[in-house]
Amino acid sequence: MRYIFTFLITITSILSTGAQTMTVYGTVKNRETNEPLHYCTVSLLNRGMGTVTDGNGKFKITVPTQSPAPALVISYAGYGSDTLDIAGATGVLTVLLKPLPGALNEVVITGVSRATLIRENPVAISNVSSKSIDIAIEPNIVDALVKNVPGLNAVKTGPNISKPFIRGLGYNRVLTLYDGIRQEGQQWGDEHGIEVDAYNIDKAEVIKGPASLMFGSDALAGVISLFPHQPKQKDGKIHGRILSEYQSNNGLAGNGFRVGADNTHWLWAVRGSYRIAKNYTNRADGRVYNTGFRETNITATLGRHSSKGYSNLNATLYNNLQGIPDGSRDSASRKFTRQIREGILDDISNRPVVPEAALNSYSLSPLHQHIQHYRVYSNNHYQLGSGEIDAIIGFQQNIRREYNHPTAPTQAGLFVRLNTINYGLKYLVPVFSNIEITIGVNGMYQANKTKNATDFPIPDYRLLDIGSYVYAKWKYNKLTVSGGIRYDTRQLRGNDFYVATNPATGFNRQVFAPDTAGAALAFSSFSKTFSGVSLSMGAAWQLSGKISLKANIARGYRSPNITEFASHGLDPGAHIIYLGNRSFVPEFSFQQDLGLIANDKNVTASVSIFNNNIQNYIYLTQLADAQGNAIVDAQGNKTFQYQQGAARLYGAEVSVDIHPLFLKGFGFINSLVLTNGINKKPAYKNKGNQGEYLPLIPPAKWVCAVVQEIKTTCKPFSSFTLRADMEYNAAQKRFLALFNTETATPAYTLVNVSTGTSIRYAKNNMLQLQLQVNNLFDLAYQNHLSRLKYFEYYTASPNGRSGMYNAGRNICVKLIADF
Repeated sequence: MRYIFTFLITITSILSTGAQTMTVYGTVKNRETNEPLHYCTVSLLNRGMGTVTDGNGKFKITVPTQSPAPALVISYAGYGSDTLDIAGATGVLTVLLKPLPGALNEVVITGVSRATLIRENPVAISNVSSKSIDIAIEPNIVDALVKNVPGLNAVKTGPNISKPFIRGLGYNRVLTLYDGIRQEGQQWGDEHGIEVDAYNIDKAEVIKGPASLMFGSDALAGVISLFPHQPKQKDGKIHGRILSEYQSNNGLAGNGFRVGADNTHWLWAVRGSYRIAKNYTNRADGRVYNTGFRETNITATLGRHSSKGYSNLNATLYNNLQGIPDGSRDSASRKFTRQIREGILDDISNRPVVPEAALNSYSLSPLHQHIQHYRVYSNNHYQLGSGEIDAIIGFQQNIRREYNHPTAPTQAGLFVRLNTINYGLKYLVPVFSNIEITIGVNGMYQANKTKNATDFPIPDYRLLDIGSYVYAKWKYNKLTVSGGIRYDTRQLRGNDFYVATNPATGFNRQVFAPDTAGAALAFSSFSKTFSGVSLSMGAAWQLSGKISLKANIARGYRSPNITEFASHGLDPGAHIIYLGNRSFVPEFSFQQDLGLIANDKNVTASVSIFNNNIQNYIYLTQLADAQGNAIVDAQGNKTFQYQQGAARLYGAEVSVDIHPLFLKGFGFINSLVLTNGINKKPAYKNKGNQGEYLPLIPPAKWVCAVVQEIKTTCKPFSSFTLRADMEYNAAQKRFLALFNTETATPAYTLVNVSTGTSIRYAKNNMLQLQLQVNNLFDLAYQNHLSRLKYFEYYTASPNGRSGMYNAGRNICVKLIADF
């Protein structure tokens, strides 16, 4: 890796020679109050360059003068963005941004060939700023994004495990990117979260709909792209921040830091965090046993940049100890119980009650997960003549242990190691006749291996992905047309996998030839090739400076993941026995999107309508016996089998943000989301809950917020922000009741309130204080996408409640100090 980085630095120096540049100085201010806007983003349109304003709203940026003519995009959360042509600019620029509470951020990068504007992109994209992430005090980064992006939901297994779902589709259909690298961490599992440091995510972009064109398989539903913070103030000084938060419900205590510096050619950054939490609580269950966690992160960046481009070398380390709740209880008292025996000796109805000291302790149960994720990667972007080239290469390793043996707590039930090599190369052809063309190739190689385990839900395998694509965008006056084509190939291979009983422990273990006498063949060898074509075509038309129309059609592709294709065993962390099918073929989606964006001085609104038909749709159903009862083993683990058919998902997302100019600092923010999912298998036609409705479809949801910013003349406080949120989730009556896969979920309404302020404690430094109360009225509720809702072992209970409930009232405080 040292030689690779030396090579990249050498290339950087060569490409930097003779670059024609200009330096632009400016100040960004609030148009209404003339106050400077600190940490405002200033980026060069169509290039990977940018900076931020300092504590006085000032910025300096060095830009190349080659064609196309340079333009700056200035954006700040809560303000309308501005785009400036800076060709031949002289003197100091003054940029005035209009306050627009809830305004749509305009600049996006993910999923397009060059940076573009939301109103010019036909695909439904949401941009979540660092400010929005900071003020959304949630247990993890996915929940913070759910709060800000209509159409994004999460399947949850407790506070710290949230799997993103976009428009009713999730798991391997949603691709997560971290700084441009695919996040590969056994994401097939129900209880597998996202292994990133939430405290150091600078911004996020969410593509809703098939994004296979740029990324290949696993982007059928969309893409979540997370961008870690990078130093932007190119003054050579060390800058950073310290973050600390506390959440009362589960005693979450979190601390994070980042430090870094950037000058005209070099940048470096070090970031880290540590979070610890005990079991969360609610009015229905009290303390929910085994939902605590301990999470540690450390990341580092070293980079070289010039007016011609940049090379960054990055490394991350993620370590998480996570409880594994199973929901077992005493039938009479409904108090949580814990497993202390193995196999047939474990009678789930006679387990001992968990002591109060253990419920309220930060100590984890012996039955827990241990997840480690390591990543080293380099991303590079340079001008090449009049074009540009972008290259990325990385290695990541995910190690997952799930401990489920109370009599042997150091023996992992599931123990897998996933190694992944990611690569990508794209060339941005020089712009001609208002046409932008990108040609690219990307993919990955994976090797997944079982280590010292006793449970084997999936076999060892090797995977090779490669895909190439062409993407083009043409702009003429107020019309933008874009689209492209991609071809993907995936090879999936595995050898015979034998399992035998370990005479020393009595548990199962993997054995290898030639020592397979008396062993069982758990998984036979396989060699499978999947391939598919992805297409996309769309247009955006700016009817006026205030209204834009968008339309897009896309064909997406996704090959079956390893559990869908070959699973046959218990995943101890999920408490599910998975059964796959080797005859599965790839999924193909055909989606149509229509969108409208309107931006007035008093109102910002958007409407997005989608219809998605999926061929060979893969889904899970629970197996039941002849009497309709769930098939479970001695520990209460249920069996789910993958099925394949045709499906249709359709719905709409509506956002309306009202911010009257005559009410200074006031905003009324609303979003309404509707999603429906239909299984098109002929046998289920008109069967409703008995097979026609797809599982894991979120109910209709309306979210509204009232925001009031109050300016003060009292220093050092410049303003206070008051906010009240209401989230209404309608009853979900369109659920998959067949084989007891799902149950109905009643409607509920959550109310959150918060207040925040910024305090200037030095000339250019700010202290942010945020106080928030989630679930203000301590409502006992169950989210339809919560897996804990189904952790129940009795057909009836004394209090009429079944399964576990979501978190109750949570008082949160967060402090961020910039320096």
